[in-house]
Amino acid sequence: MWFTIAQAATLVLVLAVLYRPLGDYMARVYTSTRDTKVERGLYRIIGVDPSASQTWQAYARSILAFSLVGVLLLYALQRLQGWLPLALGLPAVPQGLAFNTAASFVTNTNWQSYSGESTMGYLVQAVGLGVQNFASAAVGLAVAVALIRSLAARRTLTLGNFWVDLIRGIMRLLLPLSAITAILLMAGGVIQNLNGFTDVTTLSGGVQSIPGGPVASQEAIKLLGTNGGGFFNANSAHPFENPTPLTNLFQCVLMLAIPFALTRTFGVMVGNKKQGYTILAVMGGFFLISLTVLTLLEYAGAGTGPQAAGAALEGKEQRFGIGGSTLFGTTSTLTSTGAVNSMHDSFTALGGMLPLLNMMLGEVAPGGVGSGLYGMLVLAIITVFIAGLLVGRTPEYLGKKIGTREIKLASLYLLTVPTLILSFTAISFAIPVIRAEIESVSILNPGPHGFSEVLYAFTSAANNNGSAFAGLTANTPWLTTTLGLVMLLGRFLPILWVLALAGTLGAQDRVPSTAGTLPTHKPQFSMLLGSITLIVTALTFFPVLVLGPLAEGLL
Repeated sequence: MWFTIAQAATLVLVLAVLYRPLGDYMARVYTSTRDTKVERGLYRIIGVDPSASQTWQAYARSILAFSLVGVLLLYALQRLQGWLPLALGLPAVPQGLAFNTAASFVTNTNWQSYSGESTMGYLVQAVGLGVQNFASAAVGLAVAVALIRSLAARRTLTLGNFWVDLIRGIMRLLLPLSAITAILLMAGGVIQNLNGFTDVTTLSGGVQSIPGGPVASQEAIKLLGTNGGGFFNANSAHPFENPTPLTNLFQCVLMLAIPFALTRTFGVMVGNKKQGYTILAVMGGFFLISLTVLTLLEYAGAGTGPQAAGAALEGKEQRFGIGGSTLFGTTSTLTSTGAVNSMHDSFTALGGMLPLLNMMLGEVAPGGVGSGLYGMLVLAIITVFIAGLLVGRTPEYLGKKIGTREIKLASLYLLTVPTLILSFTAISFAIPVIRAEIESVSILNPGPHGFSEVLYAFTSAANNNGSAFAGLTANTPWLTTTLGLVMLLGRFLPILWVLALAGTLGAQDRVPSTAGTLPTHKPQFSMLLGSITLIVTALTFFPVLVLGPLAEGLL
């Protein structure tokens, strides 16, 4: 337990050191008026005027068009894999799985219904999946920056230029950080080669085929961009991806660094750093509470087997132990990364509920790259409105009036993901033919645990997380299709609501604070924001949790 506490304390310390310089640097990236030579060349290639600013409608159309092209190109790469170089002799990816994977990586979900080392060649992994890791993360950053600009602006109908935000996010932030990170990961033992498969003789005299690959470069952006897709089927439980406890801790830092530092970027760009600290306090509070509860539940090891072993060790790597597993699991499910170094399916019943709850919070503590911040800002707007109703204060946030239109858009944002999760989970069990396939093919464990596996899958897809309960066979016609659809809707519908909200806020002037304005930079607002977040997100799912992990935990 003390080692677990030391790991968590070290993580907090490193993030605190990175918070200010990284947050300030990101603010400079998106507010700079100068373009580099490389960026100007890219603008000429794609035919973009970097000085032209876009309305929220144009900004949204650019995101949708860019993402649609990404889905089509990634789908085509997978279907043509058999004819491509560096395919390692692997055949084309089947149609349903190719669609699911294309939707997954373009939406920053990185859900994988396949074993990476036996399904994807090096070219598809690097050019297809790797490129989308950069692109999808940069899209999330762009949307967050557009919303921040609208809160800082005065009477403007534009939010910036998506293509400029996209290219700057990749060229100035994600690419250089990934290059440095990949070198550090290789120093820590993560492999980086093009060796293909190597046949070795095991101690028992058998022959085993060991895969190689450009893993460190993929791992770097997988974590920095809160993507989560593993080069190998075991993801970050594989020793080639995550060799030691030190790399395990380093990977947690990579997942959390940008999402937490974005609160500093927010404070700098709106001209009030205390506002960023308020959001940071709520995000950090949820993170520490979730980590503490999950760790205690896994150490308690409820159940005959875990109690006999002294703790819930099944499904966890011995080189990480319980503390390293719960730290990584909490980090990945609260950041929409979805990477795993242990099997969440093997967590205790109530322990397995925590990763579910982490995602059901809406991926805001601290959430994915960009998406966590804009999700929390939407919740802050809801909080201001509710507080105004309760105490008679003027509903304003950073000088912007919160009226009917703003609340409608914020409500649509909050309702989209729960509707997707609950609807598709219900359909999976309500239609006899689909239920029969789910129960006979997909579910490994019947009863409440099997229900939790399906609920977890749709929760992960709709929140663009990508982690799995690991007991679910998702490569079936129903699940590959519906999970792909849920990923697309769960990503782009909320983005549309956020950009529309940014358009209405940006068009307003900033009104000065008065005696009736609710202060949004004090501890009281942090506590209120945390309470509203819990009530309007996680508690929405309480009835369905009763059918799954809670029922299993009480058996």
